Amino acid sequence: MSAKSSSFRTRGALYSRHLLTALGAGLVVTFAAACDLQDGSHAGVDYKGPVGGWSQVGGDSSGHRYSPNTQINRDNVKHLKEVWRFESGDVTPATSLQVTPILVEDQLVLCTPRNQIVSIDAETGAERWRFDAKPNLKGIYNPLCRGVAQARVEPSNPTNDDKCTTRIYLGTLDARLIALDAETGTPCEDFGEGGTVNLLAGIGETRDAEYYMTSPPVVSNGIIVTGAWVTDGQRVDAPGGVIRGWDARTGELVWAWDPVAEDANPVTAEDVANGATYTRGTANAWSLLSADDALGLVYLPMGNAAPDHYGGERKGLGRYASAVVALDIATGELIWDFKTVYHDVWDYDVASQPVLYTHPGGENGEGIPALAQATKMGHVFLLDRQTGEPLFPVVMRPAPQGGITGEVIAAQQPIPTLPPPLHPHSLPDDEVWGLTPIDRAQCRKLVASLRNDGIFTPPSAEGSIVFPGLGGGINWGSLSVDDRQGRLVVNSMQNPFIVQLVAREEAGNSLDGTDLVGAQPQEGTPYVTVRAPLLSDWGMPCTPPPWGLLTSIDLASGQIEWQRPLGNLRELAPAFGRFFEWGTPNQGGPIQTAGGVAFIGATMDRTFRAFDTETGEELWSALLPTSAHATPMTYRVGPEGRQFVVVAAGGHAPLGSPSDDAIVAFALPSKD
Repeated sequence: MSAKSSSFRTRGALYSRHLLTALGAGLVVTFAAACDLQDGSHAGVDYKGPVGGWSQVGGDSSGHRYSPNTQINRDNVKHLKEVWRFESGDVTPATSLQVTPILVEDQLVLCTPRNQIVSIDAETGAERWRFDAKPNLKGIYNPLCRGVAQARVEPSNPTNDDKCTTRIYLGTLDARLIALDAETGTPCEDFGEGGTVNLLAGIGETRDAEYYMTSPPVVSNGIIVTGAWVTDGQRVDAPGGVIRGWDARTGELVWAWDPVAEDANPVTAEDVANGATYTRGTANAWSLLSADDALGLVYLPMGNAAPDHYGGERKGLGRYASAVVALDIATGELIWDFKTVYHDVWDYDVASQPVLYTHPGGENGEGIPALAQATKMGHVFLLDRQTGEPLFPVVMRPAPQGGITGEVIAAQQPIPTLPPPLHPHSLPDDEVWGLTPIDRAQCRKLVASLRNDGIFTPPSAEGSIVFPGLGGGINWGSLSVDDRQGRLVVNSMQNPFIVQLVAREEAGNSLDGTDLVGAQPQEGTPYVTVRAPLLSDWGMPCTPPPWGLLTSIDLASGQIEWQRPLGNLRELAPAFGRFFEWGTPNQGGPIQTAGGVAFIGATMDRTFRAFDTETGEELWSALLPTSAHATPMTYRVGPEGRQFVVVAAGGHAPLGSPSDDAIVAFALPSKD
């Protein structure tokens, strides 16, 4: 491998340590909230008010991440304090606690990074029951689980004391779908084989840690819909990204959607029953799905076709890659699709959950059934969720060409006019940054050696800058919508990467990468991919701040209402770093409440924050044990209950955040 690619790999191998040091993922603490928790003033607290739960990871199957609860509001949020903390004990240096618990009657149910399902009391945090799925973790470098799903199911035997009427569903790290009784945590014996469905059926040959689930399924109208993670950058004939619908009670396969081009022959559920395997190398849906019960549609955020950075061998398998897709939930029939990227060779897969909301306007002012789709490029597409048509114009703009022998780059790419892109689309030479003159000089030299033609710069032999970054923009944390106010809130980041394609004979056998950095084999192509963050030799960003943003968008106009940096540098400079509100790389998402408050962790500075949704003003913050790369949730249990805000603080090894396993609950002082 060339000297340049070796340098990239070294930089990538040191990514976690550099970024941790450079951006302060560890010791940020804001004491404003602690100072306000004085004698628990009850002023402005309505202990009656609306009662809202959190039934699915995204709030409900729409993924809107909004709560009608008003007990906590912009006037009293400064009085929030930690009221309980739960630790599962399932933590290693490699695990990431990205889970959002769900409320099931009076309990919170969550999954740990290594697929233990735990029930805890929603008001005290005390453990009630635990089920260990005991997955095979061979080859999985970063175990994680974003959550579980729930559904009510008519029992197969009505005389069986309503056993398994309310079910918890988990997709595992070894590709199983498990159904548990929500009350007891015991497997539902009438689901699959003793409570388990084998998701590898029909997938064909797989390698260790190549095909599994990290996000929960979605359940709608008696059907469980599953996608799966397919490990990035490994081979052309990777396992396919088939989407399947299962009977929520029996676990029987109802339908399968094989995402192949229109002129190809999809593999059906009947074909698999007769011994066929699903088409290999197709795009997959690894993130959170959404569903509209009334329309009978399920919405899929689709990832890449295999492999990520060279498409010369795909032969039409990327037809539905990097798109949002709507299927009939009863049959799996394709209803519509909308491409966010054509011929994606940047790993710009759609990672965010499609968010269903009512767009202002429509006939008689009744609103338009709509969908908001965020992307890694910092784009937000607003679509009619019945048709897939954009609500604001989307223009096709010329894209840079060339790149590598054997590749054909799409000539144009879709760009939304409204909302406007949240990040710049390029890094001009005169904007290359560095914290010190030495860093700046190193960065300018590095950028000058790379191909740098903006957001769609093709991967190349010399190395190309992928900007704002293959991790986002906006990733799996998605966005939040308040229909009542017509407001969308979303976090994003710019964390550019270098992508270099190295001839296979030059690369040899030196392939030491992970899903994020290092070398990826891309078997079946002429090239190995080498990925690394765009950092100076001292580990400092080469892009100017802010590196993380929180943005509010007015849905009626599509315009940005406010935008502010998300995160600070207190760790880097403990004495004065809090004054550097430059944002940090972030993973996880925001929620909104009817109390006019947005809550978010996500940043690398170990801080959980509350913002005024009208102004963007930071109202409160609290120190967490480690960074919270999970989306929070909020709920009340009954009309007399307190409103709790809960967030998982578990760190994230690929970002350099130390691992932990704390589920932390905050509430206003009790009225007692």
